[in-house]
Amino acid sequence: MSELIDVLRRLTGDPPDLRTIDSLDAWWTTHQSARTGFATSIAAAFAGGFAADRLGYAFASGYTEALGALVPSLRGVKAALCATEKGSAHPRSIETTLEPIEDRFRLQGSKSFVTLGDAAEELLVVASAGLDDHERNRLKVVRIPRNRDGVRLEALPPTPFVPEIPHAKLILEGARVAADEVLEGDGYETYLKPFRTVEDIHVHAALVGWLLKVGRRHGWRRETLEDLAQLASALFPLALVDPLDAAVHVTLGGILRRTRAIVNALDWSIVDPETGARFERDKALLNVASKARESRLETAWARLGRVSLIA
Repeated sequence: MSELIDVLRRLTGDPPDLRTIDSLDAWWTTHQSARTGFATSIAAAFAGGFAADRLGYAFASGYTEALGALVPSLRGVKAALCATEKGSAHPRSIETTLEPIEDRFRLQGSKSFVTLGDAAEELLVVASAGLDDHERNRLKVVRIPRNRDGVRLEALPPTPFVPEIPHAKLILEGARVAADEVLEGDGYETYLKPFRTVEDIHVHAALVGWLLKVGRRHGWRRETLEDLAQLASALFPLALVDPLDAAVHVTLGGILRRTRAIVNALDWSIVDPETGARFERDKALLNVASKARESRLETAWARLGRVSLIA
């Protein structure tokens, strides 16, 4: 936990970097510099958020560090998880196939929404390796470079919020896959299922880092900065335990509710107009997948024995 102290000192004591980040390449250079010296992905997420000049780039830092937490060999790599098909990442929606051919495999199919788009260097592709005895998809995750033959990324229009972060459709046309590029473990239980929790923790860590930078730069009340630092101290250890544990989901539910309350009470009137207007445009990002979070929380309480809850 000594790294938590280093993170808190970075967020509350180091001078904020006030340079403008004017491109995704500039964000990546800034993020790589900010994460230097930190051993864990969660620490790097806080540092990346603190170095960002806007919510979109803070999100990108949290997202890439979440993938590094999920697959440690991806730490420091600009990667993207490719799961969504036809608007859903549910296992039964996965139609992309991973087929054996001689001593290799072949990927065929498409993904409708890939975060970072063609800026990603490595892709984690969720694919079906056939059906099990209950006619359910047997999912595997494949790691391949984005410039592999048979891999094509088609840019999508910018989203209404955080338009700086590109997205793309992925087309897989018989892309060859080596045996050692198929990751160990079940694609759903080991990767897809825990990722939402891992992503929530790391993206909100980056958000807290960015907000502390904004608040220190523009003179938010000391109590607000203390509240944000408290959120950092709550998120950090949650990233180091089992993301599938129901108690983690319940605890994260409380942290996210507290985060919303703090964000809703922030004083943007004393922040420079460009930063304030950009946050007003981008804050819808914080509500993405809110229904999935509510469902995760209800399931967690049920697993812990609290089937009916009093609001």
